[in-house]
Amino acid sequence: MYRRCWQAAALATPSLLAGCAGPQSALDPAGPSASAIAGIWWGLFWMALAVWLLVTVLLLAGLRRRRHLSEAGARRMIVAGGLVLPTGVLLGLLVHGTLASDRVTGRSADASHLVAVTGRQWHWDFVYLGDDGRPLAASTDLLAMPLGRMVEFRIESADVIHSFWIPRLGGKIDAIPGRTNVLRLQADQAGPIRGQCAEFCGLEHAFMGFEVLVLAPGEYEAWLRDNAVARAGEGSP
Repeated sequence: MYRRCWQAAALATPSLLAGCAGPQSALDPAGPSASAIAGIWWGLFWMALAVWLLVTVLLLAGLRRRRHLSEAGARRMIVAGGLVLPTGVLLGLLVHGTLASDRVTGRSADASHLVAVTGRQWHWDFVYLGDDGRPLAASTDLLAMPLGRMVEFRIESADVIHSFWIPRLGGKIDAIPGRTNVLRLQADQAGPIRGQCAEFCGLEHAFMGFEVLVLAPGEYEAWLRDNAVARAGEGSP
């Protein structure tokens, strides 16, 4: 029986580890926001593992000794395990999450590029804006980003609620009709990186994925020129 358990664990391990990498893995961060989120996740994982091991050791020790605790010993166990331990764990997680929140949101960093994002049934439209707010370029289901530069996304929806999410770059945020939500992300590595709508939005929701193309700053400017949109009034006599 134990041999079968070890064999099953050995077979399952590669599958579990495979989920830690890939173009849509939040545990394979490619930017500061995603790195902060992954750090929180790993902190929760190791903390939960430590608590589980502690509980298991105490359980096995109790079963082995097979004797009742005194009233004072039981009281100490309840205070330590039911008050001190969870309070310490939750306080540590609160401090860690608070310190990481600035990197997750990117609010304190200056954004050097602006992109307007519109979710539609069933694709994503991206419009790249200049400093004056005028459109420079546009793309559909392909998001271009400059390497190492903070990008501010202004996200909205043309129909129903969608959810804009690039797991390797940061957290998700809803695209809501009639409302513009702001998210800041930075890509510190080139691809493969993929985004996805994370809110069920209709029968073809699963097709609302998009590729993220991370380019060096010079290549990004060239890409904007190659995908430029026509401006009203330009080219007229």
